[in-house]
Amino acid sequence: MKNIFLKPLHETNAISVLVLVKTGSRYENEKNNGVAHFIEHLLFKGTKKRPTSFSISKELDGIGADYNAFTSKDKTGYYIKASKEHLELALDILSDMIFNSKFDNFEIERERGVIIEEINMYNDNPVMNIDSLIENSVFDGHPLGRQISGEIKIIKEISREEILKFYKQYYKRENMFIGISGNFSEEGAKKLIKKYFKVSEFNINKDFDVFKSHQQSSRVKLTEKNTDQIHLAIGFRGVKYDDKYDKALELLSVILGGNMSSRLFMKIREKLGLCYYIRCESSHYEDTGIFTILSGLDKSRIDEAVKNIFKELKNFLKNGITQEELNMAKEFLKGKFMLRMEDSMNVIAFYCEQLIMKGKFKTIEKTLNEFDKITKKDILEVGRKIFQKNKVNLAVISPYKDKKYFENLINKYY
Repeated sequence: MKNIFLKPLHETNAISVLVLVKTGSRYENEKNNGVAHFIEHLLFKGTKKRPTSFSISKELDGIGADYNAFTSKDKTGYYIKASKEHLELALDILSDMIFNSKFDNFEIERERGVIIEEINMYNDNPVMNIDSLIENSVFDGHPLGRQISGEIKIIKEISREEILKFYKQYYKRENMFIGISGNFSEEGAKKLIKKYFKVSEFNINKDFDVFKSHQQSSRVKLTEKNTDQIHLAIGFRGVKYDDKYDKALELLSVILGGNMSSRLFMKIREKLGLCYYIRCESSHYEDTGIFTILSGLDKSRIDEAVKNIFKELKNFLKNGITQEELNMAKEFLKGKFMLRMEDSMNVIAFYCEQLIMKGKFKTIEKTLNEFDKITKKDILEVGRKIFQKNKVNLAVISPYKDKKYFENLINKYY
């Protein structure tokens, strides 16, 4: 399979170019944690042709482009969205950054400080940091449990040689996918991709430690912080990417806490007034997944809040869901999905993510049909599969130090 995917959309005057590299924080080890994210930053710092970050940004700002990059646990992405006449420039700049970056010593030293401040920003923001804390618990001892941005100590010390070693290992043509959506000529786009990327056969990178859960009892992770609000996450191991239950679990996350009419939002916030935010998320990786309930709670009523969150979970496990809830969740997810597909960048991300994860893709229509096929029985089955008492994880950011107190809440109410 060639590592390109083209999706013409002639109703728009824009083009979106996305390059996905099959690497991320789960490909790191304890000594280089954060290196994938560090490389993402450094690819914007200059090439031989465009020697500074200003050279790159000036050229892109000069055409009014949207551009950025991201690092996740299993992939790294670089993208440019611009008007249709600038397709060649977008491919030129992306290929130049990805293959010809200088990794200048001065820029590496300067960027250490930028990344450390980014880490501090996340650590200072409990709403952001609670996600990392719950994943650290669910994936305890595994690379999936580490922060994508890495630890400050590692960022301060990692050498240019170690950075380049990781870059050379994963930034190969056969380990990346190039996607274009928008208004363009397919024949012309193929020639440009061949010119700038010298496309090859894509080989799905499986160079990571497969996660195997050894959890036999509930876990509690605490971060002490002087907050006026308790930030709490309840997490369970979910299901892997493209699992037979993945759509059912996404629908369950909507029913329990995916919108302002969900069970937990109506009970914990609207009826009891115990929180400002409460939501559910279901995320999938190649070999596993995670289901989380996240909330910012009144710290004087934490006992009541945890009691009622667990009460809603137990009610679901006993009685399941109604047909009306299922129908509403399906329409909600399909509606949000179609709104995202109005943007050419989201369209190409939808296809390329599937290709880089599995080497094949489902169309938008087939994906929507899969949601339609889910039954109440499917949702109850996956819920009973993952919401087990000995597999519950509780992460808390608060002023409190007493881990035993939170362990007792699990035993008392779940």
